[in-house]
Amino acid sequence: MSLGILLGLASAVAYGASDFVGGLGSRRYTTWQVVLVGQSAGAVVMAAAGALLPGSPVPADFAWAVVAGVGSAAGSIFLYRGLARGRMGLVAPISALGAAILPVLAGAILGERPGWLAWAGMIVALPGIWLVARDASAQPSAMRGALVDGTLAGVGFGVLFVALAQISDDAGLAPLALNQLTGAVLTVVTAATLRQVWRPAVGVLGWGSAAGVLGASGTLAFFIASGTTGLGIAGVLASLYPAVTVLLAAGFLRERVAPSQRVGIVVCILAVAAMAFG
Repeated sequence: MSLGILLGLASAVAYGASDFVGGLGSRRYTTWQVVLVGQSAGAVVMAAAGALLPGSPVPADFAWAVVAGVGSAAGSIFLYRGLARGRMGLVAPISALGAAILPVLAGAILGERPGWLAWAGMIVALPGIWLVARDASAQPSAMRGALVDGTLAGVGFGVLFVALAQISDDAGLAPLALNQLTGAVLTVVTAATLRQVWRPAVGVLGWGSAAGVLGASGTLAFFIASGTTGLGIAGVLASLYPAVTVLLAAGFLRERVAPSQRVGIVVCILAVAAMAFG
């Protein structure tokens, strides 16, 4: 299995763990507080690492970093809006599919030509992601609102992945720090506009920081993976993050894994194998 495949999977693990920790924190504090602390912590970590491992970024790298930050903030905002409206079971799979499909399309437009087995893996992974993220108890009556929130969240995360892949390999980590900082600023602006509680309490610092460091690790792993194995494959692999969240919830919170989710996990494993050998 190539380094790019392993890093793509690592990004999914980090993103999934970040969502799990952030979700637990959101049960005690507002989502806006957790997201703000997380984005800020990620920016600090990336900036510190960038000082130790400087690169040679050009203006275009910082421009793409801002675009990535906008995508990350928008994806999180619409995903959490769906959660607040009780539509998570429908929003999550739609957003995960959007996050996977957009990098595949962008990769094809940019000239990526994976082998047929890798293409098969990417295609098979899409229903697997849907099954893993889907909540079978969700009410179909909420589909219209969930379709809007999920689509916009998926586009946001997809833009994040596509924009990160455009940052040059020798840019270092400074653009990734700007990506996190942009997300933090947009979180504050949006929360303040909507008159939501966003100023962090002391207790949220631990939850938000842990989620932020994990999320930043996922971003770094995806950044390297996209330059190694290609944007399409890296995007699909990173979009497997719901499976990690589901497994962590089952292991630590004893939440039930539905039969359809188990099928989805098996499908995702087969898809990853196809991409690895393709």
